[in-house]
Amino acid sequence: MTSCGRRISLSLLVVYVLAGPAGAQQPPTPPADPQTAPAPASPDAGEEPQAPAVNEPSGAGGTEAGTGDVDLPARPAEDRILPRLDVYFPEGDLDLRVNRLINKTFFEGQVKYNFIKGDITAFLRYRYYGFKRTTQLTVFDDISFDDIDQDVTGDFDRVRGTLVLLQWPHSYNYRTFALAEIDQISTNRREQNNDFFVRQDRTNTFVRLGYQVGTPDEGRSSAIAGETRARTERLFSAFREFGPGDATFTAALTYGFQLGIGDFDYAKLELEALKRLDVSTRTFLVGRLRGGTFPHIGKADPETLPSEPFPIDFYAIPGSEAFRLDGRENLKGLKDRQRGIEQLLTTWEYFFPWFLESHRSFLRLDFQNWYWILYTGFGTIGFDRKAYTDFGSYIPDAGIGFESSFNLRKYRFFLSGIVAQALKGDGGVQARISVKSYR
Repeated sequence: MTSCGRRISLSLLVVYVLAGPAGAQQPPTPPADPQTAPAPASPDAGEEPQAPAVNEPSGAGGTEAGTGDVDLPARPAEDRILPRLDVYFPEGDLDLRVNRLINKTFFEGQVKYNFIKGDITAFLRYRYYGFKRTTQLTVFDDISFDDIDQDVTGDFDRVRGTLVLLQWPHSYNYRTFALAEIDQISTNRREQNNDFFVRQDRTNTFVRLGYQVGTPDEGRSSAIAGETRARTERLFSAFREFGPGDATFTAALTYGFQLGIGDFDYAKLELEALKRLDVSTRTFLVGRLRGGTFPHIGKADPETLPSEPFPIDFYAIPGSEAFRLDGRENLKGLKDRQRGIEQLLTTWEYFFPWFLESHRSFLRLDFQNWYWILYTGFGTIGFDRKAYTDFGSYIPDAGIGFESSFNLRKYRFFLSGIVAQALKGDGGVQARISVKSYR
């Protein structure tokens, strides 16, 4: 398949560019430990960072804490390449990032691959840390297939695009985002009568403005203001930088326009808030509220509709811009695939430790932290704002999980898992596991 050759070439290009010679310049200190089981104490947030802190790239393009100009000591040559690997089961998602920081310029290659369905996305990213602004340029190629049991050579969506993302850190707790993006979208869908509906070279041109209040290392909600397609997906909301009493709020407004080469017409508003509530010195509760709506949305041209349209096809928005209620970042126990243009959900996670800052060996692995987690969620989605007041449409969700960290040679791994079930509908029990590496 031609698209397969292209995506392999782009993936190899990602690794080649980042693994090449570094030249005469030496990179500064690599990022601090970005994620682990949430610690009972938070880092000191009272001082302004003095150098660009390259935390776990979240796709938000704005989780870097500092904007200073201080030269940092060089690291040995073997530390120039900073790989990071995240794997999710049973979805079969793999997220590989290879990073290099040279002076104030950050180069990154990223490949996201689903080895069950065959989905693959490749990114090449350039980010420059200025004194008052961070500038990022990204090109990407994404191809995704609908269902595991379909002919993957005939049923797919492909998006190729480029974007520019700017971030202005006004202070440690306040920052502004601005993004401009152009996507070329192709669709090949098999209909029930075995005919194919082919839609090629539709263009989504849009701009996005975002604002965030809260700790700069919180990449979960800040992703809605940046590269949503490239975000690092976390199974749980909390992580080490989200310490006692911390809270964050992010809002983003996206405008897709038909001027020039654009084929879509919509305005999308998203909000997300996180809050940590400490129950005791060792236990805490993390609440998350997420909402989204389309204040303006155009209707699709009837002549462009397939013979068997989905509800989202009637609107002049790309399918990737629609909200979803299922998935590891939303209602974790919901099996049914639900999409819409109106969304409201909340999740709550209660963390209590089994052991902390310890060394317990199991299967030759050195486990250092382990939290048990009680999870519950509640949300709705639809194509009409009546969904917010129709309490019969809300779906409750509940489960139990864990989050831990262990060492293996030079790498540290973060292991998370959950078993959850939606308490409404025909969906069964969902089990999700994520494994993240950090060197």
